[in-house]
Amino acid sequence: MDARLDYFADPTAGKALKHLIAAGKVIKESPLPAATQELVALRVSQINGCAFCIDMHTKDATAAGETPVRLHLVAAWREAAVFTEAERAALELAEEGTRTADAAGGVGDEVWANAAKHYDTEQLTALTLLISFMNMANRLNVIARQSAGDYQPGQLH
Repeated sequence: MDARLDYFADPTAGKALKHLIAAGKVIKESPLPAATQELVALRVSQINGCAFCIDMHTKDATAAGETPVRLHLVAAWREAAVFTEAERAALELAEEGTRTADAAGGVGDEVWANAAKHYDTEQLTALTLLISFMNMANRLNVIARQSAGDYQPGQLH
């Protein structure tokens, strides 16, 4: 499948992407654990059906040492015993933050309180930014039909 748009060739998109990539780097360098970041990015991308981001985050997580079992089970994290309580809280927040239209009222207080038990304010801020960032990136890629499969680990960092 050919992409509808080449964001890197477009002058306006190029200017915007420069800032988006910089924002992504700030989130990546935050105190939110790297494994949690990749799991959340992957789960948000699965929900949104963004093949490009699923490809990217699966490969980046693998290159960083994440196990295939955990990556395969992200989509069914509630039934999997391979995630920590903190990771489970982050994944739940990611799901509610991504499915805001489905979750009348947005992110529930119980979900937020559970995440706050495991992450300090700076980590919660990074987690919230990451969830929002991934939803935006997913939409950019899905709308333009960015193809998946050719990503090389670290390519966009």
